[in-house]
Amino acid sequence: MRAAVLGSMPGGAALAARQYYAHPRNSFWPLMAELFGVDAGAPYARRLRGLRARGVGLWDVLASCERAGSLDQAIVRATAVLNELEPWLAGKQLRAVALNGQLAAGLFRRHAAPRLAASLAERGVAVLALPSTSPANARGGYPAKLAAWRRFAAAVTRD
Repeated sequence: MRAAVLGSMPGGAALAARQYYAHPRNSFWPLMAELFGVDAGAPYARRLRGLRARGVGLWDVLASCERAGSLDQAIVRATAVLNELEPWLAGKQLRAVALNGQLAAGLFRRHAAPRLAASLAERGVAVLALPSTSPANARGGYPAKLAAWRRFAAAVTRD
C-alpha cells in the first residue's frame, strides 16, 4: 500500500450499503476516477480493486461511535472509539495519508499523530488534511475538492 485515505466514520448510506462513500452525491468516487482512473460507475468491488491496484487503501479513524444521522457533527464524542491505526500503517511503503475531512484530520492529529508522527516523517510520508468529500461539505464545490485532492494524487504517484 502506497497511500491511505482515512475518513471519520461511514455515513448512513455507506453503512446500509456496506460500501465506503456510497452516498450518491459523495465526491469520493468521482475524484478517484479523475485522479487515478478508477471507474466511478463500476461495481463497488471493481472500484476497490482499482484503488488497490494503485496502492490506495481505505479505512476510518473511528472504529465505532453513536450518532443520529450521518453528519460528523452529530457524533457523540464520548462514544467515539478509535481504530488502531498504528499496526495498519506500520511497515507499509506509504507515500501519503489523506485525512478526508476536518473531523478525521482532528482525530488523527490528537490521537494517532503523537504516536505516528516521527515514524511517518522519517519515511517521508505526506499527511494531508483534505476537504471532506461528503455532500454536506459544499464549500467551493467539486472544483475546490478536486484541486485539494490533486495534492494527494501527486504524493501517491511521485517517484
